[in-house]
Amino acid sequence: MIKTLKRKFVAVIMVLVGTVLIAVLGSSYAATWTTQHELVENSLSHGLERGVRELPRWNNIGGPANNGEPTVRMSMLVLSVDLDSNGIVLDTNEAPVIIDSSALESILKAALASKESMHWDYDDHIAWKRAQLDDVSWRVVIADTSSVDGFLRSLALRNTLIIVIALIVLLAIAIGLSTWILQPVEYAWESQRQFIADASHELKTPLAVIIANSQILAKDEGIPEESMRWIESISEESQHMKGLVEELLELARTDETITGAQGVMKQEPVDFSAIVENAALEFDAIAYEHGNEIKEDIEEGAVVTGDREWLERLSKILVDNACKYSYVGEPITVSLKKESRRCVLSVNNHGNVIDAEDLPHVFDRFYRTDKARSRDAHTGGFGLGLAIAKGICVSHGGDISVASNETSGTTFTATLPLQ
Repeated sequence: MIKTLKRKFVAVIMVLVGTVLIAVLGSSYAATWTTQHELVENSLSHGLERGVRELPRWNNIGGPANNGEPTVRMSMLVLSVDLDSNGIVLDTNEAPVIIDSSALESILKAALASKESMHWDYDDHIAWKRAQLDDVSWRVVIADTSSVDGFLRSLALRNTLIIVIALIVLLAIAIGLSTWILQPVEYAWESQRQFIADASHELKTPLAVIIANSQILAKDEGIPEESMRWIESISEESQHMKGLVEELLELARTDETITGAQGVMKQEPVDFSAIVENAALEFDAIAYEHGNEIKEDIEEGAVVTGDREWLERLSKILVDNACKYSYVGEPITVSLKKESRRCVLSVNNHGNVIDAEDLPHVFDRFYRTDKARSRDAHTGGFGLGLAIAKGICVSHGGDISVASNETSGTTFTATLPLQ
């Protein structure tokens, strides 16, 4: 649980801060991109407005124009070309621009043939804009955008590098913060787990004494018949208490494994196919007594790495649960399949449907629903079996889920990684 909390904490920080960082740098890049494109577009527009022979001037260098208005401030050098509708060049502004004649011809043809009044060629790093002067002539203004494109590309790479480095640094900080912030939670979780384990161990001895004494008293013929029922009640409840203590100990063991404790769970190759088949066979008689039949669809050779005892417990919990809550006469299906690098155990039965609001809590400890998991003389249990099953799956690197509806019944699906 603590590891899951840490991962979620780190993920939240990375998403929030990463989103803000990307948004800030992205908006900055977008603003720069817009400014640079406006710079080029303004230069092209000014080139169209000037006379073809008028060279561009920076600010007001050279004094005011003949009409008394200051010259337009140019942002970049452009080449202006006047040509007729057949593509024959009539005049140019003789700007100090070196361009291959074939390339210029290709650009002019494209400008005349295009339906656009302006075009930006990112591959050749040029931009052009055209305007019709009269019925038979056009003016095309061309700008070299290689510096603009290079600047924007460099800015994009720099921003990407900043984002990557910032996210790496943020990840390290988030991991450190998660460890520090979750220390009280980890301490509380560990204290709770240790308390359950210690209390369960301490309860085992007095329970054993109570069970032994009640069994001795039950054999005493001198006890009146009306008093014997109290002894039987003590013995029955003691056995229930013993089962609860044992299940709590199992939960404590799975918690230890999930939190990273070493040596709690064995790590050995286990034939999970044989384990599931034995569990189905073991509960076949119990299912028959309830008027049910267990149908098997078990694929051989599903070998997993883990603790044989725990995997046997997992299989028995799921098959036993299906037997307890199945309608009389309905089949119980036990299926085991190998899928890619994992094996999938599915146990299906048809009984009372688990309500949708109860499904997320089925694996909670001591959780019960009014219909599907209420304790009675037939089902018994403490509401810990499925919690133990989930702990076993998680400790083996897998997971478990449940689906329930009127059509398909209730299906518990446990997924474990193959060896």
